Amino acid sequence: MGLKRVVVTGLGTINPLGTTVEEYFSNLDAGVSGSELITTFDTSLFKTKFACTVKNFDPSEHGIDRKELRRIDRFAQFAMAAAAQAVEDSGLDLKSIDLDRAGVILGSGIGGIESLTEGIMGYCEGGCIPRFSPFLITKMISDMAPGLISIRYGFAGPNYTTTSACASSSHAMGDALNLIRLGKADVILTGGAEAPVSIPSIGGFDASKALSTNNDNYKTASRPFDATRDGFVMGEGAALLVFEEREHALRRGARIYAEVAGAGMSADAYHITAPLPDGSGAAKVMRLALDDAGLAPEDVDYINVHGTSTPLGDVAELKGVLSLFGEHAYKLNISSTKSMHGHLLGAAGAVEALACIHAIDSSSVPPTINFQHEDPDIDYRLNLTLNRVQKRSVLVALNNTFGFGGHNSCLAFIHPSLRK
Repeated sequence: MGLKRVVVTGLGTINPLGTTVEEYFSNLDAGVSGSELITTFDTSLFKTKFACTVKNFDPSEHGIDRKELRRIDRFAQFAMAAAAQAVEDSGLDLKSIDLDRAGVILGSGIGGIESLTEGIMGYCEGGCIPRFSPFLITKMISDMAPGLISIRYGFAGPNYTTTSACASSSHAMGDALNLIRLGKADVILTGGAEAPVSIPSIGGFDASKALSTNNDNYKTASRPFDATRDGFVMGEGAALLVFEEREHALRRGARIYAEVAGAGMSADAYHITAPLPDGSGAAKVMRLALDDAGLAPEDVDYINVHGTSTPLGDVAELKGVLSLFGEHAYKLNISSTKSMHGHLLGAAGAVEALACIHAIDSSSVPPTINFQHEDPDIDYRLNLTLNRVQKRSVLVALNNTFGFGGHNSCLAFIHPSLRK
């Protein structure tokens, strides 16, 4: 028996560009920057004083009451809110589907780091007296987000979190794809969540020289492919998608946004933070995703690249694109939406998967904003979709995510009309 086909039937997000999918897509097309000065803690001793933060988030609007709020870390609140949107958008009738064949697989790089930080700081400030919250463990562990979502909806199928740094949510989506393909589930709510705008995250990434310190120009500090880029801008939020077996979706008359055609996973096996300089790791994982999807490089219309706005990463990834796609690379649209929503670490792949689906659904490729200065190491004959949205038909989109540790992932999404 052949592999089953998998489609996307529901979308949800909470991120720096919006607290609904519609708001997110509108701000993507408008080229809005989500970067703001950090106000949740004192940044006077930090090199970086800004991040892409979620605005106007009210957990009570997403079914999280005040009692629950005290027991749930911010990253899981984001996940639950995005899940509520995705389930509603999918039109799933929870009374008519087999809940034993419905699962939740999410990615998170660091989970409840805010709650862990509060617990440790409270211990130190209290004279090292162990008076920890009874909810500390359940707030900090990264697998709690899918657990909470499964409890809310009764999804009793596969349920876990993947943790592979910035590739976490892409690995989660790849797992969801393969479990449905193999007939292990009919529906999986998948994606990722992260809330890393915190003292240890900003301090730690600053110490590793990964973050931008362009405090005077924080609105435009995330500037992939620009010669003056100096590091990534931290982001926060969540994105969840309903992955569903195609025949299951068709039987219930679901709206199909896109088909999940393939996934690639690999390791650079090179360095704990730096990519392979020649881009061969990026090229390999894109090739694996295309092979898995039964597609050729010439079929691809758009790549949402990892594009973090770091000096090494942006150049290496574009070398990988040129290596794999050859002359077709100049016919593609390429963009980094991190220029707008920042880098959501473990949730990055999921938020950018939504951007790929938006490009397919609306024939609009979101831009790479904040570009001004050419880098001699970058080939600008490539269409990097600089500074403004571009209209074009997108039938095939790739979504690249790479994580510290050399983790590479790529997902291939296709227009639902491409294969009958």
